[in-house]
Amino acid sequence: MAPVPFPDIAKPANDLLGKDFYHTASANLEVKSKAPNGVQFTVKGKSDHKQGAIAGSIEAKYTDKPTGLTLTQAWTTFNALDTKIELDNTLANGLKAEILTQFLPASKSKGAKLNLHFKQPLFHARALFDLLKGPSFNGDAVVGHDGFLAGAEVGYDVNDGRITRYSVAVGYSIPEYTAAITATNNLSVFSASYYHRVNTLVEAGAKASWDAQSSSQPSLEIATKYKLDSAAFVKAKINNQGIAALAYNQLLRPGVTLGLGASIDTHRLNESAHKVGLSFTLEG
Repeated sequence: MAPVPFPDIAKPANDLLGKDFYHTASANLEVKSKAPNGVQFTVKGKSDHKQGAIAGSIEAKYTDKPTGLTLTQAWTTFNALDTKIELDNTLANGLKAEILTQFLPASKSKGAKLNLHFKQPLFHARALFDLLKGPSFNGDAVVGHDGFLAGAEVGYDVNDGRITRYSVAVGYSIPEYTAAITATNNLSVFSASYYHRVNTLVEAGAKASWDAQSSSQPSLEIATKYKLDSAAFVKAKINNQGIAALAYNQLLRPGVTLGLGASIDTHRLNESAHKVGLSFTLEG
């Protein structure tokens, strides 16, 4: 089996620390449906805490499994028209090609990208080309063996003829736990993360980061997830700045999921520094 792509080397810990915490938006709504011909529709809306502005999108996705073709089109409240064409295992075995375009009618701005993903046993590589801006190239590769992972990433500006970014990462991943060390932002931001599936009900993880170019102290964040039953779970996390977050996820009925979240600044309990959020996901 192919290893994970470079951005996912620390994914289990990052997901535990970042996903399903609903305080990041005051309200979030997601509606998913599927037409008889297989076209999938997704409507999303989110209201932020600062201004109450609502950002949303409507997306249609069609997949032709025999040919490996997937077509996705979306329209956002920023008046952006996004199109994504995917060809999976069509051009070559293990190769996935993506063409992404964006058009902003108000400013006539255009964007076009070409992404290539190549997977083989013990190897996973990606080449990401921004065809109109730069043009620029970002590439990464990961090799894996017996749970051990090692990867590197590089960015290159074609016009300037210079390397714009580089990163490296190593990790160890098995179903029960994952550990990873990454050095990103030109080897100036260092992170170490750990994820542990304690049992079928409990998950735990932590992440420490340090920016060598900043005068700030290293940051530390720990999180846990507890599965109440087959339809509900709770999550909690806290960082070294005293920001604690709680989340509750409940499947109300098949296709209807409720999420509740809160963030509390434990150093400013008497101030309005806390956040709450609500999320609804409807699937039909």
